[in-house]
Amino acid sequence: MPRPVRRFAATLAIALATTLAAPTSSPAAAPVVAAQREGNPVTPGDLTGYGFDQCLAPTQRSMNKWMKHSPFLAVGIYISGKSRACRSQPNLTPEWVSTQLAKGWRLLPITLGPQASCQPRFPRYSDDVKIDPTPGADKTYAIARAQGYAEAGTTVTDAQALGIVPGSTLWYDLEGFALGNTHCRESALRFLDGWTVRLHELGYVSGVYSSVGSGIKMLDDARVLRPGTFTLPDRIWLARWDGIANTSSSYIREDGWRPGGRMKQYQGGHNETWGGVTINIDRNYLELGQGSVATPETHCGGVRVDFRSYGRLTAESSGRRMEALKCLLKEQGYPVGRWTKASRGSLPPAVQSWQTAHGFAATTTWQRQHWIALLSQGARPVQKVGSAGEGVFRLQRALNAAGSRLKITGVFDASTEAAVRAWQQQAGLPATGVIAPRSWKQLQTGGR
Repeated sequence: MPRPVRRFAATLAIALATTLAAPTSSPAAAPVVAAQREGNPVTPGDLTGYGFDQCLAPTQRSMNKWMKHSPFLAVGIYISGKSRACRSQPNLTPEWVSTQLAKGWRLLPITLGPQASCQPRFPRYSDDVKIDPTPGADKTYAIARAQGYAEAGTTVTDAQALGIVPGSTLWYDLEGFALGNTHCRESALRFLDGWTVRLHELGYVSGVYSSVGSGIKMLDDARVLRPGTFTLPDRIWLARWDGIANTSSSYIREDGWRPGGRMKQYQGGHNETWGGVTINIDRNYLELGQGSVATPETHCGGVRVDFRSYGRLTAESSGRRMEALKCLLKEQGYPVGRWTKASRGSLPPAVQSWQTAHGFAATTTWQRQHWIALLSQGARPVQKVGSAGEGVFRLQRALNAAGSRLKITGVFDASTEAAVRAWQQQAGLPATGVIAPRSWKQLQTGGR
């Protein structure tokens, strides 16, 4: 490969840093306003779950199939940086970004720019430079810091052009390098210092991806051994292919960037096929922000509707489950009025109206299949590990009516996934652990 362009003079670096530090209304401000007007959310937001990354942004068909069939909710996309292998991104457009966000994907925008000076695999191209290892007279590695500062500005411009709004996390990919090389390590630290400072100035969250034995250990050592010396990233992305879906590693201390500041690439490049679509990916596990959380729900002014089990009811039944039934019917437009025991021992007409409207025979009892259908009624969004909110509440209640005994939290966790797989197998569906429209349809017809 061609050798990198000779490093900037120190005076040029100082001038560059001064220019970049000047206040900006930023030519990228207009795209930000447009993105906010379109309603793009901050990404990735709060999430505990699985993600994948691949150099080339997948086609829309692939993304649709993987949303419905794969365990992943997050996807890494290379949006910036002259060192990235996938400079050409035919699928990566503002429309692609807004479509994925609207469908529930969490995006992990990645920059692969200048790499550590002792990294042997770079530069890739003739216009691709490495991080300058020159310490300078004051040993502050000012040139490297200016490079990081400038790279962050370029990344924000690229992110805003795609509709990735402020508050989102932008990730710098620093490939593994020889940690014992002092000038290589210290210049990389200063580069990332400049990267983080500039992202903060522009309203973005700073993330850094690197090998846990080099770049991540470097950052963790700086955090503990030289506190306050560097502006450290808000979040770290560990590359440690140990096959364990967590965010820990013996290479770094357990307390740093917790809670909510870690993700781990725990499996390297391999093919996976979901919904008939094969992509070569890396696998990741995320624990970011507050994690997947759900706002508690209130029904009918405080009527309890969450139970570990939902039993058979008759006109003579009473108690909390009967109150829950009345409440849920009312919410779906079938108010039962004052509940009185009919002389013929049947449920009120509104109950039987709901049954016939949803494809059931009108009966004198309320049974398991009625509960499953009633509790799952509503929209049919894809739900998987990491999902949280109203759809998960409905799902967990319906699963409990079908025989699971979940704690109803509104968060799709490992126990919910196991219950989904068990129900899908029992219902004759592919046991993917993902609730897509086909599974919703079966739940909303009482599991039939």
